[in-house]
Amino acid sequence: MDNKQERTVVHVEYDGQHYYFGSLSAIYTKFNPKELGIALGTLRNYGLKEEKPYQNSKCSIRKGVLITMPKK
Repeated sequence: MDNKQERTVVHVEYDGQHYYFGSLSAIYTKFNPKELGIALGTLRNYGLKEEKPYQNSKCSIRKGVLITMPKK
């Protein structure tokens, strides 16, 4: 049985810097909607997926999978 661990990770590129979060709501502990140009509810409604990143003139937000070692 394949026992690898996968976790969702959200990548935000803002002002040339890269940030990684465990959820969409965690993004808003670091940034406010005005900085990103999108509110949490709107981002949730957008339906962010690996194949459907979000981008505007202020930031880009992508969802991916973080693969970790299996638990022993």
